Amino acid sequence: MKTAECDILIIPGLGNSGPDHWQTRWERKLPTARRVEQTDWERPDRAAWTARLVAAVAAATRPVVLVAHSLGVIAVAEAAPLMGDKVRGAFLVAPPDVARPDMPPTIHHSYGAAPRDPLPFPSMVIASRTDPYCGFEAADEMAAAWGSVLVDAGDAGHINTQSGHGPWPEGLTRFATLLGRI
Repeated sequence: MKTAECDILIIPGLGNSGPDHWQTRWERKLPTARRVEQTDWERPDRAAWTARLVAAVAAATRPVVLVAHSLGVIAVAEAAPLMGDKVRGAFLVAPPDVARPDMPPTIHHSYGAAPRDPLPFPSMVIASRTDPYCGFEAADEMAAAWGSVLVDAGDAGHINTQSGHGPWPEGLTRFATLLGRI
């Protein structure tokens, strides 16, 4: 699948993705990309975030490819059974282990363990071995449960601006690989 043939939905995590984040750069670069906006980026509400994502997919006019980061990955897993057959694939980067006791209290308020049901569309999980919000083993377990291809990003932190992933050309290459499989 080519990017011109699909609606690309950008799903940021807690705090949204700032102006230098790879998701924001991709949104500017890819003409069919748009962000799924949330009412409150600082106090996530599982039901509200899921509903916003489901509504964005329903509003799409072409097949959908999801590009999620961090808590946005969990939103995709939560929304997967509710999105129908419009979603053709998902690029899932740095999933957090929301069940960890050291997660921010705003996440514990709304989220329990990440869903473990298989995703009904092809997906790729990009996970770092040094992500402060998720151990690589936990990311591997999520990817396996979801039926996702797991890509080991090595020592990449949380794969965000703070870890040096602004433009992130390697990510675009991996995204192209996923699109080629859809």
